[in-house]
Amino acid sequence: MRSALTRLGAAAAVAALLTSCSGGNDDGGAGTKEPGGLSAAEVCRGGFAEDAAATAALKDVMGDGRFGDGLAESEPDKALDELRKASPEQWAESYRPESRRYCWFWPAGDGGGEKDLQIQLSPARSAPGLNPEHAKKVTSYASGLQAYASSGFSRVYFTCRVKAPAREIVVETVVRGPAGIPDTDLDRRTRLVTLANAAARKVSKELGCEKDGLATGVPSPTAHPTS
Repeated sequence: MRSALTRLGAAAAVAALLTSCSGGNDDGGAGTKEPGGLSAAEVCRGGFAEDAAATAALKDVMGDGRFGDGLAESEPDKALDELRKASPEQWAESYRPESRRYCWFWPAGDGGGEKDLQIQLSPARSAPGLNPEHAKKVTSYASGLQAYASSGFSRVYFTCRVKAPAREIVVETVVRGPAGIPDTDLDRRTRLVTLANAAARKVSKELGCEKDGLATGVPSPTAHPTS
């Protein structure tokens, strides 16, 4: 009898040891589970924020390093297809091409997407420049044909030259960041234009553009607001 009890006690001890090593049997391994959401390298179909500058800018703007992705509500393939087919030389003077949402995401903890960031693409006839009043409200940067940002959005225009068929278009890349940031936050402008530039570089690569003139990493400011 005593021998049987000894064997049962030993078996119970082994079972307890195995349970403690596995982290328990009723939490689904939650103690070792990966954080929810996508990483900066995975968001926006991957390859968007793959360098250190874009990753840091994305985390600073969004306040998180993991993201929920609204890919189902975006049109990345249609956006790229319309850029490939664009023929600005055939547009009427009054024609304004529709922008397409390339990607949309938000911090993983923000289920409602209230702190979201959107990237939009559209073909353009040219870089539009800035009128004096607009120039007072944004910071300009050196990248592509034209780049500028406020605390809520950034734009980068670049030339895309493709070989087959041989032609040239201008691509407008727009980033719209979370609202409610003071206009005096100049660092936020640099982060947003860094993200627009990273998105433009990804799009340029996908389209096979040559000599796009886009900056590497963080674009340098060329003019701050004058007011």
